[in-house]
Amino acid sequence: MRLAILLLSFIGYASADLFTSIADMQNLLETEKNIPKLLDKYIHEEEERLVQLKKLSEEYSKKNEKSLENGMNDIVNPINAFLLIKRKIFDWKEIESKMNANKAGNLVSSITDDNYGVRYPTADDLSGAAIGLLRLQDTYRLDTKDLADGKIYTDQGNYTFSAKDCFEIARAAYNEHDFYHTVMWMEEAKRRLEDEGENPTADVEDILEYLAFALYKQNNLKHALKLTEELFKMNPSHPRAKGNVKWYEDLLEQEGIRRSEMRKNLPPVQNRRPDSVLGNTERTMYEALCRNEVPVSQKDISRLYCYYKRDRPFLIYAPIKVEIKRFNPLAVLFKDVISDDEVATIQELAKPKLARATVHDSATGKLVTATYRISKSAWLKAWEHEVVERVNKRIDLMTNLEMETAEELQIANYGIGGHYDPHFDHAKKEESKSFESLGTGNRIATVLFYMSQPSHGGGTVFTEAKSTILPTKNDALFWYNLFKQGDGNPDTRHAACPVLVGIKWVSNKWIHEKGNEFRRPCGLKSSDYERFVGDLGIGEEPRNAPNISPNLGKNVWETI
Repeated sequence: MRLAILLLSFIGYASADLFTSIADMQNLLETEKNIPKLLDKYIHEEEERLVQLKKLSEEYSKKNEKSLENGMNDIVNPINAFLLIKRKIFDWKEIESKMNANKAGNLVSSITDDNYGVRYPTADDLSGAAIGLLRLQDTYRLDTKDLADGKIYTDQGNYTFSAKDCFEIARAAYNEHDFYHTVMWMEEAKRRLEDEGENPTADVEDILEYLAFALYKQNNLKHALKLTEELFKMNPSHPRAKGNVKWYEDLLEQEGIRRSEMRKNLPPVQNRRPDSVLGNTERTMYEALCRNEVPVSQKDISRLYCYYKRDRPFLIYAPIKVEIKRFNPLAVLFKDVISDDEVATIQELAKPKLARATVHDSATGKLVTATYRISKSAWLKAWEHEVVERVNKRIDLMTNLEMETAEELQIANYGIGGHYDPHFDHAKKEESKSFESLGTGNRIATVLFYMSQPSHGGGTVFTEAKSTILPTKNDALFWYNLFKQGDGNPDTRHAACPVLVGIKWVSNKWIHEKGNEFRRPCGLKSSDYERFVGDLGIGEEPRNAPNISPNLGKNVWETI
């Protein structure tokens, strides 16, 4: 391939963190309040610049009022969040430029200290936010024009995208070799540029150059040639346009198209999603489940029921409400098992510790970051706060499983397009090193607390069992990862859908095999499974009978 056709270098971006967590996005709102403080200190030290910098400080004070008025509305919507990151990048560049011009280098270099707490986004954050937006577009089948107009389903946001905004999103896709989205967003950038008239926000030559190459990669050679000739006509001195025109002509000639036909009978633009996605049945199922489009038979629904869990002495007085969501593999929702105050405490404990979420490398057993898991997480030990210890004890009552060998409570906060692709919580047989360092066996079960409730998206889906559970605040989802004889259950493969609008906080507890030999004894047959939580294979289902364990004895009050 001729080098001339490589319009711009493919630039890989470094791991960006801010966009992976709404909690960090909230800090962007806080930085608005810190700008006047920073500038006032500088004004005090550089009085000769007082007039210019005082004016800048007043401007940011006005911006603060608007930012605080809009508050969370500016970050729970992915469109607004993308624009906020972009605006902050350019805001800080302006401040840095003016302060450096006034020999404020020392102050600029120290603004990230604890006195100011300024954490400004980078170009990597902007790219990450753009990729997250594209993930949302694919998963929820959102129209490009609607998104650029600030519209998500029937919700109209406060902001719209300019041609430059659309160009930035398209370029982020281009840098990922994602020409499917490059075509969509470059075409939208081109349309918006035409509407901007005398005040364009983007360069038409850049748009045409990127778009032509993306169209070529999507098998639209004639359209690529047409746009490149348009670029050459617009700017005959363009460094690549003339060479690229000839290159496209040569490619068309190799396909048997005569030069006299190269500019005639242009077919409709084809822009298919990559075959790696279209041919991936699990991906198709995952996205359909996230949209809640996979029907559940009325027969299966009719078998589900709710009951009070009262199979432990304490639960006789304070039963736990249980909603069975699915059988085989069993999945239940424990209702109202964490309070708003407990949620707030756990969030505050977790925020200072939030770091890019990791996964277990099956080969090494070590924790590593992965593109298929976009969120930030923190781990809390029981001794760190009485609330954490209380929640751990409550999980014991909820599940009847041992907490001493369980992992620490993990808290996760999802950012723009934050998700976790289909995966197993347990280690497969060939992944023998996954939990070797813990020495507690495999993950026998999972408890997932929903600490917030997004407006759209953010569900937990099981791709093999074909079921969707939408987040309901203060509830906890529970399922067994392993069959009763100890093998991993393939039907527990699950995923976290990207958050479309809103905030998603969850906390989870991974419970291990060690210590549960008698709490969850092996089944007599490989096909044995629980009918309800804590099912020991004896007694009736709690559908029509009290959920009181035989271990309590005939005289319940004496046992208590």
